[in-house]
Amino acid sequence: MNTDLLLDGVPTVAAVFATVAALIHVYIFVLESILWTTPRARATFGIRSEQEAAATRALAFNQGWYNLFLAIGTGMGLVLAGSATDVVRAAGVGVLLLATASMVCAALVLVISNPRMARGAAVQGLAPLIAVAVTVAHGLA
Repeated sequence: MNTDLLLDGVPTVAAVFATVAALIHVYIFVLESILWTTPRARATFGIRSEQEAAATRALAFNQGWYNLFLAIGTGMGLVLAGSATDVVRAAGVGVLLLATASMVCAALVLVISNPRMARGAAVQGLAPLIAVAVTVAHGLA
């Protein structure tokens, strides 16, 4: 096993950034699905009033679960990428890339649809972008 790899198919730096991305998406899940109507969540997402938060609560709840599923997919990809079996390890890298690339795409959609959310898109998309880039570069090397 190569010493610069945490998992056989995923470089250490990619695994670290993928883990950070997953944790960020778990945090987003908590804000959207559990804490949506709190002042902290409203400030984070630019929700101006309790009434607006209440009106958008069901939408945010659903979106939060989407973020949690991306985090779970990332975690499952990391676990599978550590398998001793080549086929399972390759599947894990694929799952990891799918989940993290989806995070990147969601960040792009966010910033394209609402440029004022560029900071949030960067928080949501930078770590998974690094994970994808490093994993793909490793696979091409």
